[in-house]
Parts: sequence; C-alpha cells; structure tokens
Amino acid sequence: MILLSSIIERFEAECLSLYRKILLPSQLKALSVMKACRASASPQMQAHCPACDQRLLVPHSCGHRSCPHCQHHESQRWIERQLARAVPATYFLVTLTLPAQLRPLAWDHQRIVYDLMIGASWETLRTFARNDHDLQGEAGAIAVLHTHSRALDYHPHVHLVMPAAALDTAKRLWRTKGRRGRQGGYLFNEQALAKVFRAKLLAAITAAGLSLPPSYPKKWVVDCKNVGTGEQALVYLGRYLYRGVIQERDILSCENGTVTFRYRHAKHQRWEYRTLPGAEFLNLLLQHVLPKGFRRTRNFGFLHPNSQRAIRLLQWLFGRDPKRLLTSRPRPQLTCPSCGAPMMIVRTRLPARASPAPIPQAKGALVM
Repeated sequence: MILLSSIIERFEAECLSLYRKILLPSQLKALSVMKACRASASPQMQAHCPACDQRLLVPHSCGHRSCPHCQHHESQRWIERQLARAVPATYFLVTLTLPAQLRPLAWDHQRIVYDLMIGASWETLRTFARNDHDLQGEAGAIAVLHTHSRALDYHPHVHLVMPAAALDTAKRLWRTKGRRGRQGGYLFNEQALAKVFRAKLLAAITAAGLSLPPSYPKKWVVDCKNVGTGEQALVYLGRYLYRGVIQERDILSCENGTVTFRYRHAKHQRWEYRTLPGAEFLNLLLQHVLPKGFRRTRNFGFLHPNSQRAIRLLQWLFGRDPKRLLTSRPRPQLTCPSCGAPMMIVRTRLPARASPAPIPQAKGALVM
C-alpha cells in the first residue's frame, strides 16, 4: 500500500511552488501534518506492556480529519450517534448540487458559500415538509457537505438523510408519508425541490454581499431517493467525515512523477482509473480540506441533539430499540509485538528519535 505521507514527502515542494497562492491556511496546515503522520519526524509516545514489561516508542498520529490514516473510530462514533436517533419512518437521501457556474464563487468564499448551501438545503426541505399534505409539521434531517466527486474533482453538494415524517408539536402528532403506490416510495418532487433550492441559495448569496456570476443555469439538479432505514446511507456519508476523500488502498501507483488512483463510477458501479502529476494530485486532495473549524455535518429539526427526549418518546411509543442497529466497538488498542497483550501509553509528545520503533497497531488505533 502506498502511503499518502510518502507522496507528500515526494511532491510537496512542487505542489507548493505551483499552488501555494490559491491554498487556504487550513489546507497548508493539513499538508504539513499529514506529511508527518506516524512518520519518523513526528513526536513519539512511549508504550508499556504490563504483561511482559516490553517498552517501545511509536510515532504519534496526526489526528487530522482529512488524513486517511486517522479518525476511523470517530467516523464510527458519528454513525452510531445518528443510528441511535433512528425514528419509525422511511428514509430518503436528498442530494442538492451547486451548478458549475457557481463553483468559482464557492472556492473564493468557501466558509460563506458552504454554510449558505447547508442552510438553504435544510430550509428547502423544511418548507416542503410544512406544506406537504401528509406531513404538515416540523421535519428532521442529517446534512453532510461534500466537496468532491468520485473522481475527486471540485463538486460541492449537500446530502441530507431525511425521514419521510414530521412532528406537529401544536397537535402532538407524528405524521409519516405513505408510499401511495409509487415504486421505492416518494418524498417530494425533485424539479420543485431544485427550483426552491435555487431561489433560496441565490437570495442568500446576494444577502451575504457576494456577487453572482453573469450567467448560471435556470435548471438545477436535485436527486431524491428512497434509502429504507437510512442505515446504509449514513454509513456511506460517515466514511468521508473524518478520513479524507480517498483511502490509501485506492492509490495504486506512484512512479515517473505521477500518481494513479481508482474510484468507483457512480452510474455503472465499476472501477475507473485516473493518473495525474504528483503535485496536481496533492492539490486535488487539498481543495477538499475545509476551512478551519467548519462543521461539515449538522442535524436539523427533530433530529437535532436538543430533541433527544422527543426521539426517545417516539422510539418507545413505536416499540423500536435504538440499539438494534449499533455495532459499537472500542477504540483499537496498541498490541505488544512480543506477547500480543494490550499496551498502555505512559508518556506522550516525546521528541522524535533517529530510529523509532515500528508501529504494531490495529488500523485506526491511538489517535493522539
């Protein structure tokens, strides 16, 4: 397997010479910390085995949310938190995409436009739920911002996992939307969603004082599909929250100044391959590093953390066990290379040494 840190080591200087002027401080920081992730130059921690008294030094993980090495446990915890809020309804995955003509504006004002995209997406679904004949109440949704296509091109869009249900707090009613004979179920009309999302986002961009481009399409793209219980959709979205946009197993080669990686084609579900110069590949990854402190995922409506009591009541009324979908696993531990017993971390942030010990640990372990 080719490590991302080794690719950064090889192409960092060229990447910075070509793209430094267009990279954000958060992206430059990400490049720096991922380069040192579990490398000989990173700070070390001392581990001790209580069983056989073995001691060794291992490099620290960088812990960056864009690093493919790190944060596996945090991704799993996020998925578990969302599954614990599951309600008795059919779930839909709604994807609202920013047109290509507005992407330069989003790149130049990332924090503002990304925030407006998430807000406009939720307000669109919220409006439809309140006006829908079957729902007529407050909706709930889990929103996740993605900035990449499967080929890793810049492609900002928002996914919302939304149950076809609403709470009418005034009448204390729980309403769900029936299938009405449609294959796969039906939530809202996609063309109507696109029109409202377009109007809300353009109005928000203008209100924020940003200048719209001279032309942009009248028809925008919104996709709405049935995802059953929502479990698989949440697992898919959780995969990219804390672990970057590419897995190292999908980096196939790094030779002759180029990097080749694979991705699964969205429509045909087959592997496609892409080869880029090393510096361009790094820039491709860095453009998906979000501004510092920006929250990629947000919960709205009755799925907001403040609505835990309402969710628990619904689960109790409908006899649903929120733990039935959970596969909670403890954080992987560092194991002793001599006897295989779990090791304890006794010291951290030690200066790097010339020849640190190898890392005999489970995948995703000990992000410190």
